[in-house]
Amino acid sequence: MEERIGQAAGQIWQVLADSKKPVNIADLGKLTKIKTQIAYQGLGWLAREGKIAYHTNGSKTSVSLVWAECTC
Repeated sequence: MEERIGQAAGQIWQVLADSKKPVNIADLGKLTKIKTQIAYQGLGWLAREGKIAYHTNGSKTSVSLVWAECTC
């Protein structure tokens, strides 16, 4: 299971690196074609490593890579 979550984190990182703006967390499962539960666990993995920043606008939460992480 840990390997699956790590792979999900990698896919999410790639989606965020390719995006020019923050991505709504509700869209991560669709964008990565990963089950929502695993996508959220991958997101937690990235958050724990300090690789993402959260952006809240009303009731919507988006994420982006921390600037130092992005080599795009």
